[in-house]
Amino acid sequence: MQHIECLIIGAGFGGIGMAIQLKKSGKSDFQIWEKASDFGGCWRDNTYPGAACDVPSHLYSYSFAPKKDWQYRFARQPEILSYIQQCAQQYQVISHLRFDHGVRSAEFNTERQLWVIEAENGNKITARYLITATGQLNRPLIPNISGLDDFKGEHFHSAQWRHDIDLTGKTVAVIGTGASAIQFVPEISKIAAQVTLFQRSAPYVLPKPDRAYTPWEHALLKWVPGLQKLSRVKTYLQYESRVLGFRFHEHLMKIMAGQWARYMKSQIKDPELRKALTPNYPMGCKRILLANNYYETMKRNNVSLCSYGISSVNDSGIIDDNGQHHPVDVIIYATGFKATEFLVPMTITGANGQSLHDVWKNGAEAYLGINVQGFPNLFMLYGPNTNLGHNSIIYMLESQFRYILSAIKYQEKGGFRSIDVLATPQRAFNENIQTKIKNTVWNQGCHSWYITDEGKNTVNWPTFTFNYRRMTSEFRPNDYHCQQ
Repeated sequence: MQHIECLIIGAGFGGIGMAIQLKKSGKSDFQIWEKASDFGGCWRDNTYPGAACDVPSHLYSYSFAPKKDWQYRFARQPEILSYIQQCAQQYQVISHLRFDHGVRSAEFNTERQLWVIEAENGNKITARYLITATGQLNRPLIPNISGLDDFKGEHFHSAQWRHDIDLTGKTVAVIGTGASAIQFVPEISKIAAQVTLFQRSAPYVLPKPDRAYTPWEHALLKWVPGLQKLSRVKTYLQYESRVLGFRFHEHLMKIMAGQWARYMKSQIKDPELRKALTPNYPMGCKRILLANNYYETMKRNNVSLCSYGISSVNDSGIIDDNGQHHPVDVIIYATGFKATEFLVPMTITGANGQSLHDVWKNGAEAYLGINVQGFPNLFMLYGPNTNLGHNSIIYMLESQFRYILSAIKYQEKGGFRSIDVLATPQRAFNENIQTKIKNTVWNQGCHSWYITDEGKNTVNWPTFTFNYRRMTSEFRPNDYHCQQ
């Protein structure tokens, strides 16, 4: 059985970035296992029409690999995917990739102090360190609706877009009005005969300050030293300030809600449609969306909104809770992801023979979102409670890169075979997180992908990202059991 020092699971922003940092630190004995046949993570998977980022390009990129020629302020999916690929090539991590290597299981061997990892294709290796970089938005959520199997038309999730299906002249049903729907609905409505949106709850949609960068801006970024870094810092601080409204000052969210109301009124003149598009929860409780053409699209003659729930599906369409039958040719699920089901479907077994999913039966949690007691030398990127509602996830990932590298360096310098976070600091960290989350807008009673069915927010980081950067600035050996 082959042995390597480090295995990274997942080849999106997290996995590729971690690999680059390992490479830069002089380490080469590692592999990246990717379940798909290419890399790029969610930017490989989400190819629906209009797919783009809602964080500015210069912030949604590695600080160590700045790109000076972004085409738009908010990059589109093809350019982001190309950026990830270019970074992997530039830092020579492509040779470390192993495609079609979805992980079936990972088990910690206590005697050897090693992880034994098996891929779904049967390949099996041992590794000293196991780093997961699977993300939180990688397993599409398909709604459990009665009669779906009877539907004779085509149906697919927005993250598994069927480019072989021509929507021209078709009657299309879109279930869900979240971040993906507000991007692709304006696009497909240009060619479809009819688009019906089935809305559980209306989103808050604000205008997106997007535009193409001009040639002279590209020139300035290229030739003026420090300008791009300064722009990145400015953008970071602008977005970071939003946490003030999310957690500390409720009136700031009310001010923003007022801005949204004025924008909505300027876009939607029909009072009935405006009422239907008005959320019934506090602003920020669910993800705030950015788009310049969503409300305009809702006024099109070939676009309609159904705010009734879905009762069932039959062979020819959807029946809503009001008993109305909607004939459709194609159903598109814009229903998000199983974000609270971390590291599923792989089986991860710790030092005591316990499954990680059993440990997490009451909701996922980890020390710093990175380590779990009883699972030595396991490190998570984008783990529990490290998602952001206000800033760039790349900032959090880079904090985690540094912490994991410092943990490995400490272990190697001290001659330790493994490190395992202690139960007390892990418990204290998560109790603090949950206490802070209770005071955020995300816990105001709305149903969102941040919260488990039991009501626990296992997804979001509840305060400033620079606090997280400070907490992960260096490895804390006193919080760990170090095994010689």
